[in-house]
Amino acid sequence: MKRILGLFSALLLTACNSVYMKPGTLDTTKIIYAGRGGYGMKRSIKEVMEKRGYNVIVGRANKMTDVVDVDTFYDDSKSEKYIKAEYVVKVVENRELFMPWCIFNGFWWWRFNVSIADQKTGKEILSWRGRGCQNSSIKKLDKILNDLENKTY
Repeated sequence: MKRILGLFSALLLTACNSVYMKPGTLDTTKIIYAGRGGYGMKRSIKEVMEKRGYNVIVGRANKMTDVVDVDTFYDDSKSEKYIKAEYVVKVVENRELFMPWCIFNGFWWWRFNVSIADQKTGKEILSWRGRGCQNSSIKKLDKILNDLENKTY
């Protein structure tokens, strides 16, 4: 009985992730648009991508409204003012929570949905529904980005 209870408890504490991706489809030299602000995953995905050398932009507000999707982005040095992002990253997440079992794994418990879409083809190259502790989620993000960048698939 103790084994069954221990096994059940361990299953409750594990993170669940569902990942659909198209490996080898992410070009690291292209511009990536990511929404502003956010909790843990939304902020962290931008930081991780910038550290990996991606050109991540959040845009410059065209007009002030409550709607987030009115952002446009400009390059004042070019005659064509609008920059065309090759990819769009969208993150929907719940507020991060402190969970005792995450104490040695980043403190915060995240629940999120991440999508990366190719603007030229209109296809989604990543759909990731996940939850887990902060550090393990960032490690999974690194592995996913490695697969998306890997052209040998």
